[in-house]
Amino acid sequence: MKSLSETWFAEGYIDFELKKYTLLAYLQDINRHFAACELYPSLADLVFHYNNLVAFRENKQQLSEQFPKRLTGIQAENIRLLYESIVEDSEMMQELEDIIGYASSNMKKSIDNGTGIYESIADALAIEPVGLVPLDSSEGYFLLCEGSCKNTWAYYYRLSIYEQDDYRWRSLRTSFIDVWQRNLANSYQSIKQQLIRNCTELPNPAVYAVETSISAPIEETLLPVAKRSLVKYISTRT
Repeated sequence: MKSLSETWFAEGYIDFELKKYTLLAYLQDINRHFAACELYPSLADLVFHYNNLVAFRENKQQLSEQFPKRLTGIQAENIRLLYESIVEDSEMMQELEDIIGYASSNMKKSIDNGTGIYESIADALAIEPVGLVPLDSSEGYFLLCEGSCKNTWAYYYRLSIYEQDDYRWRSLRTSFIDVWQRNLANSYQSIKQQLIRNCTELPNPAVYAVETSISAPIEETLLPVAKRSLVKYISTRT
C-alpha cells in the first residue's frame, strides 16, 4: 500500500499540482484495495490522514494538543512551527489551504466508499452463541465462517474496558487458534468441545459463531469487521 507522511501536504515544495498528483496516486492505491474488498489497513490509514487535514485546518492554534495521537510530541511541535513559518506568507498559505481543501474533499469520498463496504459486510454478519454463555463473557472464543470458503477459523478473544475521565471504550484482543474444515464432524459444538479440551484454563468459555454469506479476505476485512461487531454484540448483552 502506498503511504503518505503525516505532514505530506505541507512538506517540501508547497505546490497545488504537485500535491494533487501525490494525493491521487495514494487514493488510486486505496481505491484499488477497496475494489478488492480489502478494508484494512487502508481504511484506517485513510481516516488518519483525513483527520490530520481537519486538525490542521480547524485547530491551527492548538496543534500540539489537538493533533491525532499517532503523532509524537516532536512531530506535533514541528507542525506547529511549520504553520507559524507558513502563515506569514499569504500566498503560500492560500496554496496550502487549496491543497487541504482539495485533499480533504477527495479523501472523504474514498472514506465514504470504504465505510459503505464496511457497513454492508457488518450488516451481513450473523453472531450467535454456541451453547450456553457464562455470566462473564469478557474472555472466550469466536468461530469465523465466510460464505464461499469451507473452513472455520477459531480465535481466542479477551474484551477489556478502559475508562478515562468521562470517556469509556472497549478493546478486543484476539489471537488465532486453529482452522477446521467445515463438515458434519466439525460442528460448532464439536469445535467448542475441542477448544475446551485443549485449554483447561478456560473450562467454561463464552463461544460465538460469526457467519457471513459474503466472500471477502479474512485478515484485511472479515476479521477486523467481525471483531468490532463482536464487541458491540457482547456489550449490548452485559
